[in-house]
Amino acid sequence: MIYTVTLNPSIDYVVSVSQVNLGKLNKMDRDLKLPGGKGINVSRVLRELGMKSCALGFLGGFTGKFISDWLTKDGVNTDFISIEEDTRINIKIKSNEETEINGRGPSITQEEANQLKQKLEKLTQEDTVILSGSKPPSLPDDYYNQLIQIISSQQASFIMDTTGKDLMTSLPLKPLLVKPNKEELQELFQVTIKDEADVLHYGEKLLELGAEHVIVSMAGEGALLFTKNGTYKGINPKGTVKNSVGAGDSMIAGFTGEFIQSKNPVKAFKMGIASGSGTAFSDDLAKKDDILSLLNKVEVKQVRS
Repeated sequence: MIYTVTLNPSIDYVVSVSQVNLGKLNKMDRDLKLPGGKGINVSRVLRELGMKSCALGFLGGFTGKFISDWLTKDGVNTDFISIEEDTRINIKIKSNEETEINGRGPSITQEEANQLKQKLEKLTQEDTVILSGSKPPSLPDDYYNQLIQIISSQQASFIMDTTGKDLMTSLPLKPLLVKPNKEELQELFQVTIKDEADVLHYGEKLLELGAEHVIVSMAGEGALLFTKNGTYKGINPKGTVKNSVGAGDSMIAGFTGEFIQSKNPVKAFKMGIASGSGTAFSDDLAKKDDILSLLNKVEVKQVRS
C-alpha cells in the first residue's frame, strides 16, 4: 500500500481577480475551493492513475471536514488523526501575478502527534510512505525524522518531498526518492547553481548521501533523474501553463505509481513528467486522460551513464 502523509493540510481558496488594488474593494471574477496539502495532492493523482493509497495526517474542524468529505467523494482512502483545532485555509490570489497567503496551521497536541506514529508502527516491507510538505509550527523540529525512524524500522520504503534540514537528515536512511527543484538544491548545499552542469554535480551528491533516486525539476527546462545506473534528462511536453499548484506533487504521484508497478525508474520518470505537466496545464490536478495524452510527448534521454 502507498501511504501519503500531510502534516499541515489546508483548504486552498483560489481567487481570480483581474486586477488587485490594495486598500480598496476588489471583486473576484471566480473562486474555487480545493483540498490542499502536498500528500493529499499525491493521493488524488494516484487515484486518477488507478493506484490505491491511504492519506494520513491531521484534520480538524469544519475545514477538516470539507477536505475529508471531498476525498471520500473522490474515492480516496483516508485515515486522518482528528484534532481539536481547525485545519488551515490558504488563499491563492490569481491576477497579473500569483500571490499566496498561507495559514500557519493548527496546534497539534503531543497525544495527537503520537497517534500518527502509532499508525506507522503497523507498516510492512510491502508499503511505501510519501512524506510531503511543511510541518505545523507546534510539531517538534525532528518530527519527520521520528516518523522516518519508525518507517525504516518496519522495513517500509519512503519518499521525502520536503526541503532543507528535514530532507538532508533523511538521506542516510535511504529514501526511495527525493525531488528538490533547482532553487531548493541551491539552498540545500548553500551554493549558487549557474548551469545544468552544477545541477548534475549536486544531484549526484544527493545520491552519494543516500537517496536511491533523485529528481531535480527545472521548470521550463525540464527535469533531471539521477539513478545509480545513469542520469536522464526529461523534456516537458508543450502546453499552456494555467496552474503551478500541485505540479510537483503530481510528478511524485506519477513516478511512485509507475515505479511500484514496473520497478523501472526511467518509465516512472516519464510518467512523473506527464503527470506534473497535466496538472500545470489544468485548473486543478490532472485527470487520467490528461496524463495519458501527454505521456508519449515526453522526451527522455540519457545524459550520463
